[in-house]
Amino acid sequence: MSWVQVIFVLLALVAVGSALLVVTTRNMVHAALWLVVTLGAIAGVYLVLAAEFLAWVQVLIYVGAVVVLLLFALMLTKAPTGPQPDLDVARTVPAAVVAVLVGALLVATVVAGFSDVALDLEGTVVGSAQSTGATVFEKWVLPFEVLSVLLLAALIGAIVLSRGDEMVESAETTETARRGGR
Repeated sequence: MSWVQVIFVLLALVAVGSALLVVTTRNMVHAALWLVVTLGAIAGVYLVLAAEFLAWVQVLIYVGAVVVLLLFALMLTKAPTGPQPDLDVARTVPAAVVAVLVGALLVATVVAGFSDVALDLEGTVVGSAQSTGATVFEKWVLPFEVLSVLLLAALIGAIVLSRGDEMVESAETTETARRGGR
């Protein structure tokens, strides 16, 4: 086994281990910080695979922007960030089963939808900005845009869930004021 393969396996183990800590920790801020470790390990995997551009995109966009956005969303929505004692095994087992089923469905969908897509890498440097940009903007535009809408919907859903009672009370107060205090 070469040193590149050893580094790849070590980074993959770090990514898997920290990803498990993301979903099992009871503290939301700690989960966000474990997400930084996970995404950093994935950036390291991209470096080992000679995809420098993707590694920097991973660091700048995901580690930098997405995790900061997640932390801002936690702080601005007044969501509880400390340990959550109400998270017990009875709730996590069904969630894990659903997560595995959704993951299997996503893998099956991606394999079925993109099994005939081949990357034309002749004449280009693998992992370069030119080949990555051409591939993303020619063949992967629709999945890229769907992902951006999905992330926006998840952020809006998190805000609505964290402010559920406040938003209902605010709407009721507004409706009462509109009706003239009746």
